Order: sequence, then structure tokens, then C-alpha cells
Amino acid sequence: MADTWVGSTAKQIARAVRRGDTSATAVVADHLEYVSRTDPIVAAFRVVRGAEAAAEAEKVDEQGELGNLPLAGVPIAVKENTPVAGVPTWHGSAAARTPVAEQDHELVRRLRGAGAIVLGTTRMPELGLWGTTDDDTAVTRNPWALDRTPGGSSGGSAAAVAAGLVPMAHANDGLGSIRIPAACCGLIGLKPGRGVLPVDLGADDWFGLVEHGMLATTVADAALGFAVLAGRTPQPLNQPGRLRIAVSLRSPVAGSGADAANRAVVQTAEKLLADCGHDLIGADPAYSTRLGLRGMATWFAAAYRDAEAAELERWRLQRRTRRHIAMGAWAWRRGYVQEADRKQLRDQALDFFAEHSVDLLLTPVLAGAPMKAATWHRRSWLANVVANTRYAPYAAPWNIAGFPAMTLPMGVRPDGLPAAVQLVGPPGTELLLLAVAGQIELASPWRRHAPGYPRP
Repeated sequence: MADTWVGSTAKQIARAVRRGDTSATAVVADHLEYVSRTDPIVAAFRVVRGAEAAAEAEKVDEQGELGNLPLAGVPIAVKENTPVAGVPTWHGSAAARTPVAEQDHELVRRLRGAGAIVLGTTRMPELGLWGTTDDDTAVTRNPWALDRTPGGSSGGSAAAVAAGLVPMAHANDGLGSIRIPAACCGLIGLKPGRGVLPVDLGADDWFGLVEHGMLATTVADAALGFAVLAGRTPQPLNQPGRLRIAVSLRSPVAGSGADAANRAVVQTAEKLLADCGHDLIGADPAYSTRLGLRGMATWFAAAYRDAEAAELERWRLQRRTRRHIAMGAWAWRRGYVQEADRKQLRDQALDFFAEHSVDLLLTPVLAGAPMKAATWHRRSWLANVVANTRYAPYAAPWNIAGFPAMTLPMGVRPDGLPAAVQLVGPPGTELLLLAVAGQIELASPWRRHAPGYPRP
């Protein structure tokens, strides 16, 4: 039996609990003690459900049959924009916080039904709009380097997993909010394709751009989490056959390309994929400037629609958020947000895969290193927009297209921060993406947690 279960994978914990080698109560107690010592450093959690989580662990232990619980006793965290019964739903903001939720979101219900224990809810930027995570109460920090952001908007979830506070964490992704934090923190992060999981967030799921997912340290845990969220029975991943994979460094945002470290890591991934038996070709998706501007308008309008639906008192919101909402109202009223534009981008993406006869696309995730951990919420709207679009331009098109995409860790940059690439597939390829990630993990394993974590 382990001295502590902190740092173990979700699969290791669930297997041990099912076998009776440990109890959910012991696992949760280990993690709660560790959270109490370590979260003050990284500020990953908004709410820690100490007594409630311990009581729920006892209930798992009282069940006579645990064989049908794939996440038996596994401590998890839930992003704070997703309702957890008994906890306020914060949406990254005291101004946007809703009262204590009376019932779990459907995906939280599925996680609990699989035996997982919700340790708490994790921090995010206001309304999930930004690629950094901070507010007046805390700056969430990257365990790899405390002066860097863990990304956003699922920054708290990423920091929690990278520091070993939980083995896996719920996240969601509207324009990169799973993949960006995963890249910043050296994690696996899968954004499923449109329609695979129930969403039910905000006014209209950001016009269909938002998807839920999990952040994990191993492909096996990512696959397990995806299966539970999708309501499927977890199964071993099939070995992929020989694939044809396109490689592109072209940035969707003019003037914001990958730095030398991110270009080099794509080359490393190319070689690993070739060594796994896949064929790689150079091919760039058609990133239309017009559709890119319409995508920006959709980002603005999503904030406006959410604020309107929730009847928020806008004067209580951060200055950058108020400006974002105002820009969204302007874009919405002038008709710059159209389903026809999103369909056109999706059709172009489908045409790209068909025209080049490719199964997957390999790109960078970030253009540079994770941004500095700072009080970004106090800076101007323009400073935030420019900084966000420049450092993480590669994720957003695949939300608009509704394609599955994932971040895959690829070791360490020369500056000591995590390196990562993005793999994208056409609709329905979530398991293929995970299977290819599994090949890379076997060929070139990555560090599961930030250096020095879990802390003694």
C-alpha cells in the first residue's frame, strides 16, 4: 500500500479502491491534507469541499460492489462555471456568481456516478473569457514556474493537476480553454467534437463553441475520463493503423507565429510520429481573415449573450469584461455573428482533410511561452485581447469548426517550461486522437507533474 495516494494516477487509485487495497476515505484524506498545504502556493481552488468530500468518500466505501465504478474513490476537481450541488457557481467572478446549486450538472452527475469524489471547484477568469486566471482574490500560478500563468480559462484545473492536488480535473473549452492550460502545464487535454457531450453552459454554449473535457497526466486517465463524461463503458484504446498526418506551423492569427521552441517541438513530434509508422506531409489549413474576424466577433458576442441571459450587474464586472460585453453587443446588433460563417469554416476544415487525404493535423498549441502570472484583470481590454490572441492562436478555429482537438505534452522547452503540440481530427476521431497520443507517450514519456510536485 502506498504511503500516500497523492501523485497516483486515477486508474491506479480506482483499481486499488476496487480491490480493497485502500479506501476512498484514505485517498481523499491524503489529497485534502495535501491541498491544505499546497493550494495556497498555486491558488488552483475557489472552493474546497473538505467535510463534504470526506463524507462522500465514506459513502463510496459503504457500497457493497465497486466493480462497476471506473473512478472509484478518485478525487477530482470541477471548473467553477459548472454546477456542483451545494456550491455556488462562480463563473470566475463574484459579480457573476450564482447561488448554491441545487443539483449537479449532468457531467458532474456522471463523474459521481462513476465513483469520483469532487474535492472542490477550480478558479477561472471572469466569464471564462481569457487565457490567464486571476482576479482580486488571487493570481493562479503555474506549478512549473510560479511567475507564469497556468493558462485559461481552465487555469485552476490545470494548476491543480500539474501540482498533484488531484489526479484529473474537469475543464471546458470555448476557444482553447482546455488545450491552452494543458500546454502551459504539461498535461493531456482533449476537447471533444461538437455534440459528443452535453454542454449546457451559459446562454447558448457560446454559439456551440464550448465543449467539456478532462485534464490528466496520462493518456490512460484522459481516455478514462472521456469515457465517463461520454456515458460510455471504458475500453482499451485500439492500436491505430498507419495514418497520414498533415503538419502545419501556419498561425490562424496574422503576425503571431510559433517561436523557435514551439517550432522545434513540432519537429520532434513529427519524428516520433514517423517512428511510429505514420506518414507526414506539410499542408496548411485555409485560415480566412474574414472568418477569423467573425470568430473574434463571436468571442465578444458570447460574453454579451451570457451577461444578458444572467442579467448581470455590469458595473460590478471587471473593466476588461465590461468592454468585451460592449463589443459583443455591437457585433451582435450589426449581424456579425452568423451560423453561416461557422458552417463555412467547418466546411473548409472538412475540405482540408479530404483534399489532402489526411487523418489528423499536427500544429503548435502556443506561439510562445506561457504568459506572466499577473493581475491581468486590472489591465485594459485591448492589452488582454492582444496578449491572448498572440500567445495562443492555434486553438480557436477548431472550436468554431466543432472538430475534436487535443494537447499532447512533448517534454520541456529550453527555458524549462512545458512543451506541447496540438493534434486535430475530423468529427468522431476522439479515440483515434487518444490512441495516437498513447503511441507518443509510450515512445517518449513525459514528466507527469511539475518539477518539485507533489511536494513532500
